[in-house]
Amino acid sequence: MAKLRILVVEDSLTVRRHLCEVVSGDPDLELVGEADEGNQAIAMVERLRPDVITLDMVLPGRNGLEITEHVMAYCPTPILIVSSSINRGDLFKTYDALAAGAVEVMEKGCGAENPKEWDRRFLATVKLVARIKVITHLRLKLARLGMAAAPSSAVAPPLPHPTATSLVAMGGSTGAPSAVAQILRQLPADFPLPILLVIHIGGPLGGAFADWLGTHSRIPARYPTDGEPQPRWGTPLLLVAPPDRHMVLREGRVHLTADPPRHSCRPSVDVLFESVANEVGAQAVACLLTGMGKDGADGLQAVRRAGGLTVAQDEATSVVFGMPREAILRGSAERVLALSAIAPLLVGLADQSHSARRRA
Repeated sequence: MAKLRILVVEDSLTVRRHLCEVVSGDPDLELVGEADEGNQAIAMVERLRPDVITLDMVLPGRNGLEITEHVMAYCPTPILIVSSSINRGDLFKTYDALAAGAVEVMEKGCGAENPKEWDRRFLATVKLVARIKVITHLRLKLARLGMAAAPSSAVAPPLPHPTATSLVAMGGSTGAPSAVAQILRQLPADFPLPILLVIHIGGPLGGAFADWLGTHSRIPARYPTDGEPQPRWGTPLLLVAPPDRHMVLREGRVHLTADPPRHSCRPSVDVLFESVANEVGAQAVACLLTGMGKDGADGLQAVRRAGGLTVAQDEATSVVFGMPREAILRGSAERVLALSAIAPLLVGLADQSHSARRRA
């Protein structure tokens, strides 16, 4: 079997040497190059055509976001962001890079973790990223031509039943930052269904994700406080599970817990969805988006059994079909929809719910 060809892009000599040593020491990987500057990195990608790029975000010349946009527009390649930047501006660029097509992000090694364990996680993530089939992202090409991406023309699918929806639960992993941002951009400022969201971005790299989503949304987005009242219908609001905490609904309140991870995930989509099924039942809609693994499949099934509407993103529009596929195979998803059709469905449910409440 041919080795996976890896390009390491990192401006710190110490970190770059370590990453190169780790890559070179794995029998399944081949280090084909290393770059310490953005323009050099782009030239090496075009010349070497690696299977995976490990990419720092803060670089001289072009930064990690600019590299991602160029690579995904002209020579699509799986990108693993390896970053230690935790200030708000750099985190926003990291999320922008994920939205522009980078596959995954992980923090650089720190003293709190055994170095050998970090190396193991890094190698495993590189190999997982290599399996993802990336697509061309036209944003950079369109920008250079003075054009904007065409707005979605998706029509809302027929609504399933007359139950008044009161809350939306949403979850995803790899590829989900971009997917959620696209959904939010299609929702009106007065969207009355509160949204609870779990996305797998752990550690300090997830610290500003809610704020970043707020820049893509006309509804407020924030992290909840433990024990705050469950948001009610008519409250335009997106609550995002914070890093390393499960978000659950219980007895009319939002709780953040440090309970054990599910499927190695904290926060877990399953934990959120199951609590929503228990608290909201048939008035819930749960959407499982692109992501690797099987987190969310059990929870989606719980919502469906409780009478709520369940939606899974389809394979064609998923960056990674793992999580939706698992739910579909279990019969947990009542609807399987393209990404562009999810927001119109939610808007239709909100309108239907509004009409039902007026009649009541």
